[in-house]
Amino acid sequence: MKDYFCDMKKHQITIVDIAQKLGISKSTVSRALTGHPSVHQQTRERVLKLAEEMDYERNMLSIGLIKNSSLTIGIIVPEFTRSFFPKVIIGAQEKAKAAGYNLIICHSEESYETEVANTKVMLLHQVDGLLISITKETTNFEHLKVFQRKGIPIVFFNRVCEEMVVPKVIVDDEEGAFSAVQHLIKRGKKRVAFLNGPANLHVCKKRGEGYKNALQRNKLQWDEQLLRHYDLDLNTVEEHVNFFLGLQDKPDAIFAINDPTAIEVMRVLKKKQIRIPEDIAVVGFSNDMVSSLIEPGLTTVEQPVAEIGRVAAQLLLDQIKRNIEDWKAQTVILKTKLIQRDSS
Repeated sequence: MKDYFCDMKKHQITIVDIAQKLGISKSTVSRALTGHPSVHQQTRERVLKLAEEMDYERNMLSIGLIKNSSLTIGIIVPEFTRSFFPKVIIGAQEKAKAAGYNLIICHSEESYETEVANTKVMLLHQVDGLLISITKETTNFEHLKVFQRKGIPIVFFNRVCEEMVVPKVIVDDEEGAFSAVQHLIKRGKKRVAFLNGPANLHVCKKRGEGYKNALQRNKLQWDEQLLRHYDLDLNTVEEHVNFFLGLQDKPDAIFAINDPTAIEVMRVLKKKQIRIPEDIAVVGFSNDMVSSLIEPGLTTVEQPVAEIGRVAAQLLLDQIKRNIEDWKAQTVILKTKLIQRDSS
């Protein structure tokens, strides 16, 4: 037996080798290795045990030819500067792994050109489907419509494309923003500023609507000077805070598009010896890990981040199993939760 394994390791172990050793068909071995339900559990265990002993490495291309699938799905995220997208990836990976799929991860670095290049990498690797959250620069979606034309399922999450009729996973951004501003108003704040993200992003539009709805609900006068859009470059946050502080009627609270922005707002206020929350309260959005560690702790809107990844991956896997004619372009909206800390 020892000599047999030594000889086998002189060349790459294949499905044929395992089939010959066990005296079963190649198709049975292939189905056992890919978790096909038609294979008896005892047979599957024998195949997996021998494959491990023989140091068998699955040839994904060969399996793909058999199944007409690469058993890989892609995910493209715009940034890694906060914990949001890594947590989404963890959730997506959980679902993909359970279904027998590998995950290819690309980082677009908030660059449209890089995002386009990322999609070409996904097509080159023949992914069975794509999960994507677009960059702040993306306004042209032709590189993503290619996937539709090729019959490759695509699911958007967090930052979505409104013009493409495909599944999407988002949180209730409007309600989340409403609850944040409503909280500040109940704390006695009358001049709530909003440092929003790029106006072209759907997520920013919806949070802007929630902000305005809360002001309207509480009969507070709308002041366009209290709403500013910025390009998510944290180096420019101080410029926008200075604008707010330079107003004749200064804000007594600042709501930020996300936690990194809110934390940078707090840094600027502290530098200027402005008390938080007595002089100006601050609220963020997403409940990043660092939000509870800073002083004062950041009040924020919590998103079910890992669940976003799980739901998006499941929607994608569901589409992969169906014909393109059966695709369902549903939008799943997940709930948020206000986490109150000392910054407000």
